[in-house]
Amino acid sequence: MRAMWKGFLGLAVAMTMTSGVALAHEHEDGDPAKGAKIFARCKACHTVEAGGPDRIGPNLHGVFGRTAGTKDGFNFSKAMVAKGEEGLVWSEKTLFEYLHKPSAMVPGTSMSFPGIKKDDDVKDLIAYLKQETGAE
Repeated sequence: MRAMWKGFLGLAVAMTMTSGVALAHEHEDGDPAKGAKIFARCKACHTVEAGGPDRIGPNLHGVFGRTAGTKDGFNFSKAMVAKGEEGLVWSEKTLFEYLHKPSAMVPGTSMSFPGIKKDDDVKDLIAYLKQETGAE
């Protein structure tokens, strides 16, 4: 009987450790240096520095915590403004979803970027954006 409990306890510990590893991997931070390389695709439309200019897309400084479609001085699509009015606020979670496929999250967005397929690439880009846009 003792051997059975010992085996059960070992299995329970192994399962807990495995799920902990999966959970840790799920929320793993990205690499800002790799994200900088990915952001090269975004530079034609966006800047990140404080006081930087808007281009085809808005300057992204201060984007974390900002309601979608609300940056002063930028003319957003009606779809983006509507999403903001519905309560969309940019966070790691919402940007993760948006950057995978912008048109799926905000149908009618004027952002023509098709999205980033790989989760790790999105995590890296978000890490870069957090570093460069004044996120806390």
